Amino acid sequence: MSASVTLVDYGMGNLPNVARAFERVGARASVTDDPGAIERAERVVVPGVGACGDAMANLRAKGLDRALLDWLATGRPFLGICLGLQLLLERAEEGDATCLGVIPGRVEAFPEDLELPVPHMGWNEVEPEREHPVVRRGHFYFVHGFRAAHVPDEYCLGRTEHGERFVSAVGRENFVAVQFHPEKSQRAGLDLLERFCGWSP
Repeated sequence: MSASVTLVDYGMGNLPNVARAFERVGARASVTDDPGAIERAERVVVPGVGACGDAMANLRAKGLDRALLDWLATGRPFLGICLGLQLLLERAEEGDATCLGVIPGRVEAFPEDLELPVPHMGWNEVEPEREHPVVRRGHFYFVHGFRAAHVPDEYCLGRTEHGERFVSAVGRENFVAVQFHPEKSQRAGLDLLERFCGWSP
């Protein structure tokens, strides 16, 4: 039986592309902004692009912030993509926003004196910090000007070099989140989504 994946719609995501990518690996993908549907989900995915402050305002307006925290406590598999990783942290520098607080740390801009272009855009390598059923070494597609900072080592699954070594994948227990876009990362990205669909934390 194929995996069922529920994508959370909070008005800031490339949801059709993510849904198509999951369907390409044989999953059944649905999109919802209903907290009740999240409660019943088999697997939840939070994609997204944009600013954490706007995203958190949208989540709170629909009661999705509480629904996600309650759902994470069930132990079922969760995947955050790009902004979906950043929302798991405690606070965001941009707009001084309070995020979901699942992971210690802050969302901060790349330093102004970075010798490489910002936003970080294009293909780059994720170097695993430890073995994980979902995150493996590979080249993935990134588009972001902010990154996770001050994240404790026990949450870090992978790092990437772009003028500095930043955290590009996090996870613990039943959640995993990545700064890159699996849906734009060709075979490596599809393989990651397929591993997520088969993951039983």
